This record gives sequence, C-alpha cells and structure tokens, in this order.
Amino acid sequence: MEYCSRVPPPQQTTATSAAPPLTVMVPVGVLKREGSSSSSARSRGSKQVIFSDGIRPGGDLTELDGSGELPPPYRRAGRVARRVDRPSTEYVFEDNPDSSKLEEQMRGDGPPVVFAVHKNLTVLVKMVKLECCVGVEVWNIATRGLCTVGQEEMVVLLEVAPGETHPPRDIFAFFHTVYQQANQGNLVTEMGHTIFTEPEGFLGSREHGGFLYIRPTFQCLRNLVLPPSPYIFAVLIQKWETPWAKVFPLRLMLRMGAEFRYYPCPLVSTRNRKPVFCEIGHTIMNLLVDFRNYAYTVPTIEGFVIHMEDKRTTLLFPKNRYEQVTKALSNSNDHVLALGANFSPQADSHLVTIENDDGHYSTQAINIHNRPRKVTGASFIVFNGALKTTSGLSAKSSIVEDGLMVQIPSDMMTKLREALRNMKDFDIPCGPVSAEQPDEVVVIKWTSDDKNFNVGIKSPIDERQMDGIPSVKIHSGTDYVSSSHLIRWTEVFILQGETNNSNDINLSRLSEVLARAFCVALTPHLSDLNSNGYSRLALRATIHQDSVGYEAGSSGSRLPAPCMNDLDTELIPVIHRAATNITDEPIILELVFHIMEQ
Repeated sequence: MEYCSRVPPPQQTTATSAAPPLTVMVPVGVLKREGSSSSSARSRGSKQVIFSDGIRPGGDLTELDGSGELPPPYRRAGRVARRVDRPSTEYVFEDNPDSSKLEEQMRGDGPPVVFAVHKNLTVLVKMVKLECCVGVEVWNIATRGLCTVGQEEMVVLLEVAPGETHPPRDIFAFFHTVYQQANQGNLVTEMGHTIFTEPEGFLGSREHGGFLYIRPTFQCLRNLVLPPSPYIFAVLIQKWETPWAKVFPLRLMLRMGAEFRYYPCPLVSTRNRKPVFCEIGHTIMNLLVDFRNYAYTVPTIEGFVIHMEDKRTTLLFPKNRYEQVTKALSNSNDHVLALGANFSPQADSHLVTIENDDGHYSTQAINIHNRPRKVTGASFIVFNGALKTTSGLSAKSSIVEDGLMVQIPSDMMTKLREALRNMKDFDIPCGPVSAEQPDEVVVIKWTSDDKNFNVGIKSPIDERQMDGIPSVKIHSGTDYVSSSHLIRWTEVFILQGETNNSNDINLSRLSEVLARAFCVALTPHLSDLNSNGYSRLALRATIHQDSVGYEAGSSGSRLPAPCMNDLDTELIPVIHRAATNITDEPIILELVFHIMEQ
C-alpha cells in the first residue's frame, strides 16, 4: 500500500475550503486488472437512458439489462466535455503508511480507512466481527462514488482469511472494473451478476466464479459500514454456480441461504467454499431454460410473488407490470406457460431446491428463525394445459423443486390466458371434479402497482423520500468542466407528469434543456460548492402554464445566494418557454447532479 487516509468520512464530507487537503490511500496495482464480465452488458449509442427498475424509455418494458456478458473494460467515449477555467484543487497523498497502524485503525472502534481507487471512487474498509449473527470476522468494504456513473453503491463482506492483515487488492480492482463498465452504461443491480474472466483467478482461486448482487431484506446489518442508499451487496459465488446466477438467480440465492442456515441468504462471502450446485443434472429447468447458449430463460415478472398457504396459493401480479405479463404470454406456446417470481418479504418461509449427489433435485423450505410458517414463497410457476378430462380432476397443483406445477385442461388454459390479457382475477379449483369443495385453489390476483424501486433514496434538496418514484439513469450526457472539477447529470426523477398528454411535450428533451441550464449556471461555482461539501445536487422544476418554479439544493440545504442568482438567469427563461406548451397536469421533474474531480 502506498497512500493512507487519516480523515474520517464525516469530516471529509463537511470539509470547508479552509480545511487541510484530504489524504487518501491508493492500493498498489489496483488499476491494472481487467477482464471481468457483467450480466448487464449492453453497448449503447451516444445518448441512452435506463429506468431505475431496468426499463428503457420508449422500448419494450420487459427488455431488461441482464443478458449477455461484457467485453473487457474500456474508456468512456460518449460524454462531451465543456470547459470553464477555474483554479485547481490538490490532494495530498501520504507515502508508505505504517502497516501496523493501518491494521490497528481497521480493527479499532474508530472510523473506517478510506482507500482511493481514483479521484472519484473511494472505498471504505473496516474489519468487523459479526458477533450478533454468523459469528465470523469480515472485511467490511463499501464504495463511495459509483453513484456518479449511475451505478448503485456496493458492499462486500469478505470473510477474513487466517493471517490476513489487509483487504485483498482484487476487491479494489473489481470495483474499478464496475466503475468503468457503469461509465459505459453497463449497470448491475439486484439479482444481477458479474462473471470473472481473469485467467489467474480471483482472490487466489480459479474456482471463484463471480458475484451475485443482493438487496438486503431480513439480514442483520448491525455495526456495518454502509453507503448511502441505494446499495447492493456483492456475494461471492463459485464457478459451478454461475449458470444459475445467469438464468435463475433466485434459486441460487435461496440455496445459499439453506446451506448457511440463514434466511433468505447470507451476505458474507466465503472463499474456497464448496459449491451448492454442481452439474445441472435432472431439473425441470432443462425444459424451460437454455443452459447451452443462454438464449432464453423463464421470464421473471417484476414484483410478481407466489404465496402458498393452507389449501390456497395466490399469484400476485402488480398492475404496472401488465406489459411484462403480456410479453410472457406472447413468447410462450399455447399449452405451457412458465413465469418466474421474486423473493417475497411478506412470506415467512420459502421453497428451496437441493441438488442431490445423483443430480436429482429435492424440495425443502427455509424460514425466518423463531417465526411460525404461515406463508411460503415459491420461485416459479408452470401452467401445463395438457390435463385430460378422463383424469377426473378439475386441475392438479403440485410442488416441483422450488416452484409449482399446475396442470389444467386445455379449455381452462385458454380462459387463464384470456384473464391475464384482460387483467382479470382468475381462480383455478384443484381436485376431483365431483368434490363439493376443491382440495386447493390457485388464485390469480392483480394488485396495486409495484413500487419497490428507488427505496431509501432521499432528495438532496429537502431529503424527501423518493421511494417508488420512477426515474431515468442518464448515460453519455455532457459533462461541464472547469479546470479542477466537472458537473455531471446522472438521473432524473419524474415526480409528476409521467402520463401528461400535452402535445409536443418530450420529457427527455425537456430534461436535457433543464440540465444544460443548471450546469451552465453552476460551472463557475464548482470548486466552492465542492469544498463546502455540496457534491450531490438536485434541481426540482415545476412546469405548467399557470404555475412555474424551481428549487435547487444539496445535503438538505438551499444553494448559496451567488449560485441561486446564476440559476435564476439560466433557468427562468427555460422554464417559462417550456410552460407554454403544458396545459394538462403540471410536470414536476427532479434532476440529480454530481460534482466530480477531474
């Protein structure tokens, strides 16, 4: 290690222009490793955006970032930079820090050590003993700065190896690659994955296959160093497990939970562990998934969950995922419909499948510790419309691995598909035709919109919660540059007006015009803003013929008066021009920006 930080993170974020320059640590050789691949690979043109929940505006709502693999990382070519001269700011680096003092700081009760992967990406490291849950000592490694390229921040909890005194450099190289790929618009998110391709292996082993990304639910987060929301945990997986990470990650996540007896899955990465899956073996997924070329898999409907209770199974479809359901219907054949579900926080247990030594799969259930099992989740459902009338059954439901198989007559399959296309609830009674009461009922129910995105995000203006508010990630936009800093537009939240029907209203174009005016106004102030801790900023604009206005702030505070004066000059004409075309409900947009080092 060459450089070391002695400045606690809270002091760094609140430093004033009079404070001494920051000192940071840079792991030697961290920028040399390349070659990781990501589940979110998709080359983009010069101007592309992606919704917070994985949807591209103007495209098919089910075309998600999650297929294919990334090429080796390369430099961003899409962004345009515009320069405004300002005085430069310098960092001070501490050469050859004392290794024993560094270890003492990481083990102690003080703030974490801050490593600098580069000027705009830092990593906080602390050695933590997870005494309250799994009872192991881990490297708690959390990023700060992935948000500047539209990527959710990441946390790695890596079990400390015997005799290990410093975090492995491979982790820093991994974060650097994630930053590079996100800078190209290739993002990873919950239930996504990264596959390692380095010939020399990762963390000292070629058996380490990659990372699976998990959003914490019931796991213990006590005493952990965590980034601001949103963030995901990267959990190390083995090579044998990578096919499941690619085609059916929920199965892998829950299987790891069963292996470590931790619901729904552990967040700790354990090196050189035994894989929970080996050869694909004899699984129903062989009929539903392309394991050879990964060309198709079971379509997973966002927000869709399966709840199994006594004599009743309920399939809950969010109404705002209707397009995903209809696409799954269109891509399936007339006699078989398979749908992937999501982990349900409302369930207190979940089906999990175990691969036996002979390659066959058996079913178990894992549940929350010390909680009675009332609702059990399932990972998928298959409707098979080949049930013969001679069977004497109206329908038959059975558990298969970690999902359900429902066999129904062909005429009921037709009615089921019609109900889904018409967004209608539908009941399937199971059991003998002659029975007065069915043995079980499978209920298809359309529910309120899925709002499980942007959870935990707060507005920089007034710390308003942005949970469930749709947003668009911005890639390959224009960076406005001074001699020492740049300002980058990274996201736009649509607070109101997503369904505005006013003619000639293009939200994308309107957002671009607002972003340009905001950046032009603030570029001369970037150094002063950054030195006062204003690195994440936002503009909230209300646009309507009868009501116009804007707010701008950072860290819950209004921007300084000189900034607001320049914003008035640039923004007021833009907002008034836009308002002349808006006669329906007002459009309210919130644009998020980051000030970065050059």
